[in-house]
Amino acid sequence: MIVCVAVVGHQNNPLYIQSFTEADDALKLHHIVHCSLDVIDERVNNPSKSGTTLNEAFLGLLYPALNYKVYGYLTNTKVKFIMVTTDLDVRDTDVRSFFRKFHAAYVDAVSNPFHVPGKKITSRTFSESVTNIVRSYSFN
Repeated sequence: MIVCVAVVGHQNNPLYIQSFTEADDALKLHHIVHCSLDVIDERVNNPSKSGTTLNEAFLGLLYPALNYKVYGYLTNTKVKFIMVTTDLDVRDTDVRSFFRKFHAAYVDAVSNPFHVPGKKITSRTFSESVTNIVRSYSFN
């Protein structure tokens, strides 16, 4: 089950964070998302150690955290997508597919002429789209 998704700008500023659990877990999930930014920066700045190529958007499993797994995706404009899931057995193909749909929803949101680049995404349409994408993915 996907418990949190986030979009983080190229300057590590949060553009969108949504938790799909109780309010008690929200702060913990925000902390996990914040910690994952260090892992992403490490992978981008040291590609030989991580084994990923810079031209590949999907960063894969960033790190496991207690009962969660954290996955990452990096766009050409250095915008980061982060997904936190409680599922322990997740196929990379499913996660890649999720990120492709998430990225498409993001592109639709920032293509709005009223959106200010670099500012938080407050579009209700984007939130509903993300919620529908999350609900459609059950990795088990």
